[in-house]
Amino acid sequence: MLQVKQRVERVVEVPEGVEVSVEGDDVSGYVVKVKGPKGENSKRLKFRDVHIAVEDGKVRVYTDSIKKKQRAMVGTFAAHIRNLIKGVNEGFQYKLKLVYSHFPVKLRVEGNEVVIENFLGEKYPRRAKIVGRAQVKINGNDIIVEGIDKEECGQTAANLEQTTRIKNLDIRVFQDGIYIVEKP
Repeated sequence: MLQVKQRVERVVEVPEGVEVSVEGDDVSGYVVKVKGPKGENSKRLKFRDVHIAVEDGKVRVYTDSIKKKQRAMVGTFAAHIRNLIKGVNEGFQYKLKLVYSHFPVKLRVEGNEVVIENFLGEKYPRRAKIVGRAQVKINGNDIIVEGIDKEECGQTAANLEQTTRIKNLDIRVFQDGIYIVEKP
């Protein structure tokens, strides 16, 4: 059975007020740089036989390969570029909730960490790392993680959730912790 090469292509529209530039090639990898009203963002994308080109207000991601992995990566690269554009245009926001029933928990931002004090009555505070340029705002029991990079915001929210994970106790009784309640 003879397979005919079919081009797989995804086109990402670039909105007004956003600039996209692509440097490199498919061998050394592409660096996609996006500038918008909220700031600048860039990402290095590399996969053999997957090409990225900017043409009159659109970003084309394509491959001529018949291999499944290359064809799948076209969609992945297009999604990454859409996230870069959305980040500099609108930004990303994760909402988390602090839940406690046994001991009152105190939260504060200290440098590039969120300090969680008195969690389950522990003597020493737990610390969750804030990744990259993400910003954490604490308003009572509500925590908001904002930024222009989806991966940095998501990792910061995950760090907060994992820091308050309960081990060696019955989780049906001890439901204290920080939980993601809304994500983009």
